[in-house]
Amino acid sequence: MTTDPRPTTELSADEARRIALRAQGLLGAPDRRGGVRGVLRHLGAVQLDTISVLARSHELVPYARLGAVGRGRVEEAYWAPATEGGPRPHAFEYWSHAACILPVEEWPHFAFRRRAYRARPHWNHELPDGAYEQVIKQLRAEGPLTATELGGAKRTGEWWDWSAAKVAVERALMYGEVVCTRRHSWKRVYDLAERAIPEALLHDELDDRECVRRLVRLAGRSLGVGTRADIADYHRLRGEQVDAVLADSGLVPVTVAGWGRPGSGARGAGRGPAEAWADPEALGTPVRGRHRTTLLSPFDSLVWERARTERIFGFTHRLEAYVPRPKRIHGYFAMPVLSGGRLVGRVDPGREGKTLVAKQISLAGPAAVPGVAQALVEAASWVGCTGVRVERLAEEELRAPLTAEVARLLG
Repeated sequence: MTTDPRPTTELSADEARRIALRAQGLLGAPDRRGGVRGVLRHLGAVQLDTISVLARSHELVPYARLGAVGRGRVEEAYWAPATEGGPRPHAFEYWSHAACILPVEEWPHFAFRRRAYRARPHWNHELPDGAYEQVIKQLRAEGPLTATELGGAKRTGEWWDWSAAKVAVERALMYGEVVCTRRHSWKRVYDLAERAIPEALLHDELDDRECVRRLVRLAGRSLGVGTRADIADYHRLRGEQVDAVLADSGLVPVTVAGWGRPGSGARGAGRGPAEAWADPEALGTPVRGRHRTTLLSPFDSLVWERARTERIFGFTHRLEAYVPRPKRIHGYFAMPVLSGGRLVGRVDPGREGKTLVAKQISLAGPAAVPGVAQALVEAASWVGCTGVRVERLAEEELRAPLTAEVARLLG
C-alpha cells in the first residue's frame, strides 16, 4: 500500500468550481483552432446516446463549448481520416464512462479493459462455431461494414435478440480486434483494428496498472479537481484501481472547503474541507475569462456524476427520459442551463418546424432570466429555428420577463 501524501493546498468551493469549469472548456476562451477535435482531446471522452432532441449528445458537447459549429462539421471532425486520403480516423468508439467517442491516442490506455473482456468465460449471447471467424474474414475482405452488412443485426424484432454476426462483431469490438470507426444512420461501422488504429498505437503493451494510472491522470486533467469518486467515475474505474495509482498519477492532493466528506455529495457541505486531487497545471494557472452561456446535454461530462454536480453547483441533475411520463418533474430531456459559471435552470426542448419549443422550463430565480433567454435563442439559431415558444414555466411569475428577453434577443 502506498501512503497518500498530505494535502498542502486548500481551495475554496468557488475556486474549485471555477477550476472545474475551465478544465471542462466552459470558462475562458475556447481553442477554436483545435475545434471539435480539440474539445475531444481536452475532455478525453464524449458520451454517445441514442436520444436526439435538438441534436445528439455528441454534437451538443462541442456546441456547448464552441458555439454554433455546424453539425456536419462535428461528425467530420470526429471520424474523418487523420491524414488526407488515409483510412485511419482521429477517434474510435469504446466503453469508457459509457459508450464514448475517444481520441485515437487513448487506444493503448484501454488495453486493461480489452484484456478483462477477453478473460470473461461466458457472455449473455451464445455464439455459433465459426461465426466470430467469419466476421473477421468478411471485414478483412470487404472493408468497413455495419452489422446489417455483415449479415443482419437482429434475428427477430426483440431488442436484444441479436444475430450471430452482431454478437460476433460486438465481441470482437470488446476484445479490440475490431474498432467502431464511425456511425452511419446511428449504426456502428466496424473495421479491423489493424487497419483503423495507427501502427504506433496498436498494441496492448501497457500493463493494467499503467493503463489505469494514465487514465486517472487524464481524468484529473479533464476534471481539474475532483474526489476519488469523481476521478473513478470519469472512465468508470473501480475505486480500488484508482486508490492503487493516485499517489503515482501526477495529480496533487488538495482539500476543498465546503465539499464535505468524500463521496457525500451536496449533503456534506458545511462539514469542513474534503480531500480531493487536482491537476497541478490547473492549480498553477489563474482562472479567468468569459463564462459560456449554453444549454448542456444531460450527458455532458460537466454533469456526468450526480453527487459531484450537487457538490459543485448545488444542482440536482437527473435524466427523466426513462422515467414514466406522470413521474417526470422537469421533462423528457431536460437540459441544464449554464450561465455565469452556475447552473441556473433547466429547459426541456423540442422543435416544431422553424420554432424551438421550450416545453418545460424551471429557473433558479429572476437573475436566471437573461442567461436562459440567451441559451434558448442561441440554441434555436444553431438548429435552424427562427422562433422560440415557451410553454410550461415552473415559475409562472417570470414568464413576462423571460418572453420579453427572448423577443429582444430574436430582434
